[in-house]
Amino acid sequence: MKRRSLPVATAFAATTALLLTACGGGDDSPKANDKIAGADQGSTGSASPSASAPDNADRPDITLPKDLSDRFENWSTGDAAKDAVLADAGRRIDATNYAIAKGDAELPALGYYYSGTALADAGDWVTSIVKDGYSITGVNRYYNAKIDLFDSASAGVVYCEDQSKAFAKDRKSGKVIKTAVTDKSYVLYTTRLEKNKKGVWQTTKLTSQRGHKSCTS
Repeated sequence: MKRRSLPVATAFAATTALLLTACGGGDDSPKANDKIAGADQGSTGSASPSASAPDNADRPDITLPKDLSDRFENWSTGDAAKDAVLADAGRRIDATNYAIAKGDAELPALGYYYSGTALADAGDWVTSIVKDGYSITGVNRYYNAKIDLFDSASAGVVYCEDQSKAFAKDRKSGKVIKTAVTDKSYVLYTTRLEKNKKGVWQTTKLTSQRGHKSCTS
């Protein structure tokens, strides 16, 4: 999660204006031989990750608290190979929000659905939120998912997040910090995933951009 492109101090100074679950403001341009899906490519579908067919991977249990939910809109294509990628992308999102809610940057689920520098960045991001005394609450909506299968073991997924009904929460007092909805409440994510030996699609790269027109129009 590209924290290097959005300093932590800046992110938390804006806590009352923006939900803190977004993973930085990355605008890095991937190299041609290290592809990430483009925002104008791929296809969308109509199911949630939980509706995907089960597999043989020994997946970690992820149960979000009652005051927090991740909703996946049209998170399916009808193509089994693409839907397997989308399902693990959705599980990675759940794992991240679960780690923030639990206050645990070492949560095994993070290492299950992230790898490489993306895993290190995810752990740093969770640590920074917890250290500053925050958790999250409300509803995160994920939509406009587009997917490219580069080959049998690598893919790219671009999707939007609607944070208009999700908020930062003070970890000690439980106070919810409600904020006004603006274009920056909507975030475009661009990710790369790679399939490991267990058959799990792990996120290896992730960038984000707030207020992108593909998520607000």
